Amino acid sequence: MTTSLADVASSDSALRAFLHGLPGVDRVGADQRAAMLGTRSIKTTAKAQAIDLAISMVDLTTLEGADTDGKVRAMCAKAVRPGGDAPSVAAVCVYPDLVAVAVEALKGTGVKVASVATAFPSGRTSLEVKVSDTALALAAGADEIDMVIDRGAFLSGHYMKVYEQIVAVKEACGAAHLKVILETGELATYDNVRRASWLAMLAGADFIKTSTGKVAPAATPPVTLIMLEAVRDFRDATGRQIGVKPAGGIRTTKDAIKNLVLVNETAGDDWLTPEWFRLGASSLLNDLLMQRQKLATGRYAGPDYFTLD
Repeated sequence: MTTSLADVASSDSALRAFLHGLPGVDRVGADQRAAMLGTRSIKTTAKAQAIDLAISMVDLTTLEGADTDGKVRAMCAKAVRPGGDAPSVAAVCVYPDLVAVAVEALKGTGVKVASVATAFPSGRTSLEVKVSDTALALAAGADEIDMVIDRGAFLSGHYMKVYEQIVAVKEACGAAHLKVILETGELATYDNVRRASWLAMLAGADFIKTSTGKVAPAATPPVTLIMLEAVRDFRDATGRQIGVKPAGGIRTTKDAIKNLVLVNETAGDDWLTPEWFRLGASSLLNDLLMQRQKLATGRYAGPDYFTLD
């Protein structure tokens, strides 16, 4: 890194030089380390604590064309009281037009309302529309915005365009947190994942997020590892801590615990809180609740014991 971080975005050429000057990712090494960490075994009391921590980190999500007010209200009720004495989830994530429904349902609970924006999931529209989309969600009461980058611009090397769009959306967010979705399944290489992570952080992201959940592969362990390395190195360089949100394909308690191990072993336990790490998911919560009950009672609940999300 030969360019001062203060000067990185001074021009398109400076930004390009910085991003392409980042250390390359050893693909084999990243795959092997992620696989090795995925074999760690957590038992008994530690597993119970990990399950509750994972529940508290969930962004419970519904992003379907068939979403209704009633579905969102039911999901919000589950987000606040998932089951028994399990903790509430971190946030509920919905489309902008359903934010007001979620805000009303979650009033006074402490569960945040997140909304996708900026032409989710493609990100292919004008900056004016992206800012307007963000403003709609914020006006309805969203606490957090999950924006998508223009992957076409990024892959074409138009880094300054992507940077300026993130800056503009962050400015529109005001006090709301901004999660920047990289859509890593479309970035083709691990080097691009690292570059996109740094680009988003330099532009003001509060979180970097793997995926929309609409593209495969999504939140693979090696990709999450690379993003965790990026936030760790970014804090070392700037003093500013950024959160990470893997999303898409995280469906089981084993998946969730593997992610917690990745966090602890890569970024460190400073990130092991809902403030700095989230799990974007829809079906994961039920599996966490089933495993939680198994630890408490020795028996699995039937498949119809928990509500479908």
